[in-house]
Amino acid sequence: MSLHVIVGAGPVGSATARLLASRGEEVRLLSRSGGGPAVEGVRLVAADATDSAALARHAEGAVALYSCGGPAYHRWPRDWPPLGAALLRAAEASGAPLVTTGNLYAYGAVDGPITERLPMRPNSVKGAVRVQLWADALAAHEAGRIRTADVRGSDYLGAGALSVFTALVLPKVLAGKRAWAPADLDAPHSWTHVGDVARTLVAVAADERAWGRAWHVPTPPPMSVRRLAGRAADLAGAPAPRLTAMPGSMLRLGGLFDPIARETVEMQYQLRRPFVLDSSAATAAFGIEPTPTDEALRETIDGLRAPARA
Repeated sequence: MSLHVIVGAGPVGSATARLLASRGEEVRLLSRSGGGPAVEGVRLVAADATDSAALARHAEGAVALYSCGGPAYHRWPRDWPPLGAALLRAAEASGAPLVTTGNLYAYGAVDGPITERLPMRPNSVKGAVRVQLWADALAAHEAGRIRTADVRGSDYLGAGALSVFTALVLPKVLAGKRAWAPADLDAPHSWTHVGDVARTLVAVAADERAWGRAWHVPTPPPMSVRRLAGRAADLAGAPAPRLTAMPGSMLRLGGLFDPIARETVEMQYQLRRPFVLDSSAATAAFGIEPTPTDEALRETIDGLRAPARA
């Protein structure tokens, strides 16, 4: 039994904790609230991850340190730099390899499939934040101070997953109501299962040959918002979806009152055009096959319906 330390008890952190515990590993799951899954083998700890000294103490003796959390969406430029710096200092002090949960923002707008070989050319503030975080981590890795890798997925599906689809579209579909989506409803789009993110994080952490680079989470073939909503309705026994594409002007207007809507405006390029992830490298390296989209949707639907049942 080895100690694994996870920062962040959201969907990815919780899925990673469950996966490790199921393998008989010891897990220390850190979050500000001390929340997380009540699973044997998982110790829930309330901690401020920006406190590098405290984080280093929690990571002492760990075989891996996983970054699975993050600041509020509208506070990224202010809150990510101190959190990222604390993670690097904790990895250096503990000697544990740091595996971070990234995303695709750093690439910016891309024509064609998104691969790990593409240059990082962000066209958003949040993309620039992700670029700097990875640049700092990679510099520390190349200097021999830490060992690190970055695991990147597309928009999430799965229990507790938060995306435009899970927040704005799916609840309306399940309720038989019209859904407004700030997207091209027919553009192909990749959807990554949070459980596959967890599997990739754990595989990368355990393989020193995987360190020093980014990996894309194994992800099924792309599916448009319209097709995804239709599959969700079929699986849930809901009426055929009624979808309307939300004009960009409506989203910008909502941003005057809602900080999340405001922050979503600059990411619209991902939803208004094809956005397809190439994850073949990770599948070839680790043998991880992506969870079928129907299975990921069932888990997402069950997660949304669980509070109502309770």
